[in-house]
Amino acid sequence: MTLERTVMREQIKELIIQRILEGTYKPGERIVELQLVHELGVSQAPVREALRDLEAMRFIDTEPYKGARVRELSRADLAETYPVRAVLEELAGQMAAAQADAELLSLLDAEMESMRRAARDQDQHGLLMHDARFHELIVEAAGNSVLLDTWSGLRIEAVSLISLVTSHLDLVAIADTHLPILDALRERDADLTGKMMREHIATFGYLFTGDQQ
Repeated sequence: MTLERTVMREQIKELIIQRILEGTYKPGERIVELQLVHELGVSQAPVREALRDLEAMRFIDTEPYKGARVRELSRADLAETYPVRAVLEELAGQMAAAQADAELLSLLDAEMESMRRAARDQDQHGLLMHDARFHELIVEAAGNSVLLDTWSGLRIEAVSLISLVTSHLDLVAIADTHLPILDALRERDADLTGKMMREHIATFGYLFTGDQQ
């Protein structure tokens, strides 16, 4: 696969994600491969590859002869996702605390500021993307590839789920829920960081499912 095709696939994937998060593509709605090909002026290969990636990321479902549709999420889906993500992020926080050097804290500060800016601008998609990157930086800092791979299977789905409720929540308040995590990392307190990570995820899990994790 050429570099150009790989870049094109990633760009198409990001475009589809943005449309799902913004509600352009609604749950259950079909995403037509040929329509994207004509709209974007590209070949079918990168579009098909982007859709395959999105299925693996659980953004879409595909059926033979029926094509791709935006995944419809139930409370049962949410109830299964959040306890797992809470445990993984607690472990990530504990492991990342020892690696909380100036570079990591600077990157997290930048994502925090980007989240706040997006929140003030009512840019839900921007907030969600910077939220996801904030968490990803911490999981990466844990330095465990198995943990990162396992978490990555849940991350994008979790981002899409947040979009279902942010419309009636204070976006600035959502951004500020990350501050206790950042403070704990500055202290390099493994137990506290893990606790703050788990409580952060559990809070959103409760909003979705009504079940305290």
